Amino acid sequence: MNDYSVVGKRVPSVDGKPKVTGEAMFTVDIQLPGMLCGKVLRSPYPHAKILNINTDKAERLQGVQAVLTGADLPNKKFGLFTNLPDTHDQTALAIDKVRYIGDEVAAVAATDEWIAEEALDLISVEYEELPPIFDPHEAMKPSAPLIHENVENNISRTARFHHGDVDKAFKEASYVREDMFATQPVTHCAFEVHAAVAHWEQSGKITLWSSTQSPFKTAETLSLYLGLPLNKIRVTKQFVGSGFGGKCDGLFPIDAIATLLSKKAEHPVKIVNTREEEFCTTRKRHPYTISLKTGVKKDGTLLAMDIKAVADSGAYNSWGPAIIGRAGVQSFMGYRLPNIRYEGHHVYTNKSTSGAMRGWGNLQMRFSADSQMDMIAEELGIDPLEIRMINAHHTDDIMPNKAWISSCAMSECLRRVSDSEGWKKRWSKMPHNRGLGAGIWAYVSSARQMSHDATAAIIKVFEDGTATLLTGATDIGQGSNTTLAQIAAEELGINIEDITVVSGDTEITPFDFGTYSSRVTYISGNAVKAAAQDVNRQLFAFVAEKLEADLSNLIAKDGRIHVKRSSKKGMTFSEAVKGCLYSKEFHVLGKGLYSTPTVMVNQETYEGHSSPAYGYGADIAEVDVDRETGQVSVIRLKGAHDCGQAINPMQAEGQLEGSACQGLGQSLYEDLLEEKGQVMNPSFLEYKVPTALDMPVIENDLVEQPDPGGPYGAKGMSEGSIIAISPAIANAVYNAVGVRIMDLPITPEKILKFLKGGKE
Repeated sequence: MNDYSVVGKRVPSVDGKPKVTGEAMFTVDIQLPGMLCGKVLRSPYPHAKILNINTDKAERLQGVQAVLTGADLPNKKFGLFTNLPDTHDQTALAIDKVRYIGDEVAAVAATDEWIAEEALDLISVEYEELPPIFDPHEAMKPSAPLIHENVENNISRTARFHHGDVDKAFKEASYVREDMFATQPVTHCAFEVHAAVAHWEQSGKITLWSSTQSPFKTAETLSLYLGLPLNKIRVTKQFVGSGFGGKCDGLFPIDAIATLLSKKAEHPVKIVNTREEEFCTTRKRHPYTISLKTGVKKDGTLLAMDIKAVADSGAYNSWGPAIIGRAGVQSFMGYRLPNIRYEGHHVYTNKSTSGAMRGWGNLQMRFSADSQMDMIAEELGIDPLEIRMINAHHTDDIMPNKAWISSCAMSECLRRVSDSEGWKKRWSKMPHNRGLGAGIWAYVSSARQMSHDATAAIIKVFEDGTATLLTGATDIGQGSNTTLAQIAAEELGINIEDITVVSGDTEITPFDFGTYSSRVTYISGNAVKAAAQDVNRQLFAFVAEKLEADLSNLIAKDGRIHVKRSSKKGMTFSEAVKGCLYSKEFHVLGKGLYSTPTVMVNQETYEGHSSPAYGYGADIAEVDVDRETGQVSVIRLKGAHDCGQAINPMQAEGQLEGSACQGLGQSLYEDLLEEKGQVMNPSFLEYKVPTALDMPVIENDLVEQPDPGGPYGAKGMSEGSIIAISPAIANAVYNAVGVRIMDLPITPEKILKFLKGGKE
């Protein structure tokens, strides 16, 4: 049993009060003197050349301060990956042609919203329509129109790898199965829409307030796009009303548009998406089609897997070139799989852009692989949980790409959900129309950028024993400010109330890649812990000198720095800080760095790891299916999740419940319908997400087996449950009524078609 004072405790959010009282300031709340309203004119066509844009009438409208077109932009494109310039494919406003309905064409800045809207109506654009392409499989054909002229067959990126000998393994397999699966586009539905406020000062300095998950990535991309040094660009985020990956692109067009409008108008400019723009023009989860061929032994042991995947990129790349590769890597996370072959194509179409969303390609792969796992188990007469236990990863396993698993409690997660749900007694004897289904998840605790992940933290201490933590990590509602404050407080031996967190400001805080891929607790947490240890080293040196004590025999706990096993021999934290600050020999400012290490196991280097640690978990869904209507009701979701060490169990449970809710929506309700490139359900009236009335009973166990590299043993898990929910529900529906749905979402219409003897 650990002896932590703050870590592992159910601590309320450090920013909870300003959120519930309305004091919290979001980007949309910012008001600056002389600020103008920005609006964007968007394309009505999915694919068309821009022949002419006439802005004369808009510019003459009283109250209009600036009008922008592609002619006003830098003659370059931007993208996420600075080391992959061939993936840069977007401009803030379309220059030569538009590539989807909603593409940015022109923008205005006016004294109020109504004048800005009127000005958009006065801009005349002459288009020449081009043949559009909406199906990624059709887009790959040589005869298909090119969406980006420099990209052959509209394939923006292909990821391939082959580990082991797949063909030989299939020949040796007792059973081989091949199936096709498909997943749909879904959108993030963050309550806060995308927003940007930009102020281009007369000095040439830019301040951009953006609802971003990655302020430093935004600053870097804006710097490259505008050709300005980073010290002239400050990107800062206010409170962020969730992101789920939808706000982690380096630069969104409205960020650059607001910035350039501010320069031209010589006033600050705010642009806020409408909810319709949010549905139609921001990122969505990639729709995938997946061909999955799997070979196993008679006892269910996995031998080989051959995967062919096609991801619909939409008009631009966003995170797609990375996601298409990551999806393949994640196909063998969770299960021991000695032989695997993967080929994934990321394909342009004339639809809204796909990008990062909670799970990063893992959900699509896991739905396919864990649905097929149940199908294989049925053919072999093996219990679905037993076949997962047979193949589950364990600590110290090496994955096919030479990635070392530093900690893994997958088997324990499977045991816990099995025991708590009475699986062995219930699964094969469920009541009429009731079903149980299982799914697993495995996910990273960081995502590498240019072969590594790194961050830094600074802790400034004050005379009264309080401290300010400066971190580049971005709290977007997941509670990272609280988690990092707990780590700092634990290490310094003070109360969490004595820590103030300043985060996500490129001018003030140290560098951080951003909030995505469940990386903040592990990566930023290690940096914060190191910064606190640096503070302690300085304070301990002062205290040791004053007490004539051995430096290694000191401890910081309960607001005091004292000799171990002799708490009276010491001084308060504030006394130590004050003594240092008033001393000529000592000064206190803690700095911490963390960079993912090269992994060595038995003197062998393992370079294939995409993360320093991996989280694992299992979920069971219990459903009721109405045979008359095809309606699926999820009665209960039970999960067990390997989080290493929960820094804050209450926050961890909240993240798991929110993730399960999103998984429920992906499984049963959500589908961004696009007809000939036009989004047909661009509001919460038509786009269905789960409400409180749809939520089942959700129970989650935190399986705590500390990871050796994580701060206090912690590792990421906030994205986990969403990955397992879809296969668990699909498998439960099959268990209930014998209907196997292989393309999401699982709708009543699809179930009824099967029940009536048809095919999907």
